[in-house]
Amino acid sequence: MNARIATLGAGAALATLLGGCELGSKVSEQTGYRGTAMAQIVDVSNIKEATKIPEPPYPLPPEGGPTAAESYQNVQVLGGLSAERFNHLMAMITQWVAPPEQGCNYCHNPANMASDEVYQKVVARRMIQMTQTINAKWSTHVQKTGVTCYTCHRGLGVPQYIWARAMNSANPNSVRGNKRGQNTPDANVGFASLPTAPFERYLEGNYRARVAGKSSYPPSETGGPPGKSTKEAEGVYAIMMHQSTALGVNCTYCHNTQSLGAWNLSRSQRVTAYYGLTMVNDVNDNYITSLASVFPANRKGPHGDPYKVNCMTCHQGINKPLGGRSMIAQAPVLSGAGTGIAAAPSPAGAAGEALVREQLANPGKVNQSTASGNVEAAPGNSAGAATK
Repeated sequence: MNARIATLGAGAALATLLGGCELGSKVSEQTGYRGTAMAQIVDVSNIKEATKIPEPPYPLPPEGGPTAAESYQNVQVLGGLSAERFNHLMAMITQWVAPPEQGCNYCHNPANMASDEVYQKVVARRMIQMTQTINAKWSTHVQKTGVTCYTCHRGLGVPQYIWARAMNSANPNSVRGNKRGQNTPDANVGFASLPTAPFERYLEGNYRARVAGKSSYPPSETGGPPGKSTKEAEGVYAIMMHQSTALGVNCTYCHNTQSLGAWNLSRSQRVTAYYGLTMVNDVNDNYITSLASVFPANRKGPHGDPYKVNCMTCHQGINKPLGGRSMIAQAPVLSGAGTGIAAAPSPAGAAGEALVREQLANPGKVNQSTASGNVEAAPGNSAGAATK
């Protein structure tokens, strides 16, 4: 009887432990050298489907004819676009963003379409500029696929996945009742006991997620005291968990587990992700936060900052938003071509960019030095490994 009870108890304990694992069949794909744990493990029962792309309301008109500025009042951003194509883009944006029951009235006063009294119109104007900037400046991340309003909004006035600074306890100087943003299961960090608010540190303010090094006390990037705290390491791990969840991939999609920080052992996707983090900082700092005075209270978080974007906003559980399908052909003006927006330079310059590409192409050079610098140097940084 005792043996049976022990067996049942062990079975219940095992079931409890496995309850935290993902059940279902898995498919493993080797992505690197054998013995380096470079593989993508996919839960085939939990693959996110790419959102269906809506058909345009009507075909894209040919370019030519009177411009939008000549035909309408108060056209501040797209005045040089033909009126026909301007109207087509407005119809597309209505389909991509506006609630069906409101239509054009979601952004406009129907009695005075030129008026800026509806705040959504002011926001939409800035979001058009943001979309053009993403496509023209950040092609290092969005490549030729690009993005449109639909990439984030998916038919909603407010994107489904957004964030704002989290509310702390009433007394931040008190230990009692204040978890310091940790030890609370949170989907953003894989339900782990990690900092649950990594976005405000790594997705605004252009702060870099860097903690790894070759010594016990790596030098500070800012020239201050050496080393970085365990708390900061946990914060970096938290933002990595967010990226993994947002893209529906595991760590080896970008990194080599032999040396997570070594760029020359990493996959090329890591470079794309690096520029993605920098791009999100640019979007949040220069386009969304700048609208703080425009957004009403219900579009802001508990600290009064506007709701911002993260990796999940676009990716929504798959490694390429919308399954990698491009919608730019439906709205070519959003590509940013001809706007004078320059592509973002490599943080390390042309030489640094060439070095990173060389490292990715020659994984055998791990932990060696070259005439152009340490092979583990991240883009725009001195020697010392980086997590992203």
